[in-house]
Amino acid sequence: MHPTDDQLVAAYLERGDAQAFRRLVERHQERIYGYLLGMVRDPEVASDLFQETFLRVLAALRQERASYTRQGRWLAWVLRIARNAALDYLRSRRRWQDVTPDDGEEGGNFWDRLPDEAPGADELLEEAELQERLAACIERLPPEQREVLLLRQEAELTFREIAELTGVSINTALGRMRYALINLRKMMLQPQKQPASE
Repeated sequence: MHPTDDQLVAAYLERGDAQAFRRLVERHQERIYGYLLGMVRDPEVASDLFQETFLRVLAALRQERASYTRQGRWLAWVLRIARNAALDYLRSRRRWQDVTPDDGEEGGNFWDRLPDEAPGADELLEEAELQERLAACIERLPPEQREVLLLRQEAELTFREIAELTGVSINTALGRMRYALINLRKMMLQPQKQPASE
């Protein structure tokens, strides 16, 4: 039997079931950590923020037992807390800039066009290089575009959830994703600089 997130939350709130809370963390840790890592681009800081997120989650559950049920889906609620922790960190480092909303539409999914499997050694190496290059390009995106991309791809949130989490309209969230994909495509199509030969 696989209890739902809501059932695990209820077990923790009603009986103080620490195992239920641990299962919630383990179930979503990759998505939450992946989002935080994409935001701060430092594994050690992302780990610290992951722990900080769940300390805040525990405090919120203890202080306002109804806050989760009012907010809705567990992952979206925790990601809202994770986002606040990441933004607090980025503001303290003065690396986050306020952004202005932009309008747009949902674009094609760039990720779907990347190769999924690479059975040969050459293809495996090429795939690894492509993924490394893609990660570097994602880091170069403007913060608001990178965040929407991470929330969509790492956390698998809907655009409605992304809009609610980031405090923008759905059109703005879609526009940011569209521009992120356009910018990624441009960066990926740029010729790579070859090392100078002697």
